[in-house]
Amino acid sequence: QVQLVESGGGLVQAGGSLRLSCAASGRTFSNYAMGWFRQAPGKEREFVATISWTGRRTNYADSVKGRFTISRDNAKNMVDLQMNSLKPEDSAVYVCAAGNLPYSSGSVETGGYDVWGQGTQVTVSS
Repeated sequence: QVQLVESGGGLVQAGGSLRLSCAASGRTFSNYAMGWFRQAPGKEREFVATISWTGRRTNYADSVKGRFTISRDNAKNMVDLQMNSLKPEDSAVYVCAAGNLPYSSGSVETGGYDVWGQGTQVTVSS
């Protein structure tokens, strides 16, 4: 059974930083793209960042480009999201997701992922 567990969320002041981690198990993790999405209260889940199965290709939502960095360590089955210069509008539950096709470069759509974590809360105060 494939499982994703996020950690690293919390409360931070605007302008601060947080690093989210996602631990994967139950699949050959290194063969799949990974993504981060977020969902704020009353809003739909939105794409944040994705990284290809090799780690060589990344893609970001315009709203986080230049502030967030996604990375992966296939030896440790981990994917991280470094978030800098946080803004109150970044507040949301952040969810890690595993791609549904092997050897993919990653997708910006939720339909490109078939395994989701429970999420970790990020709150940015103004």
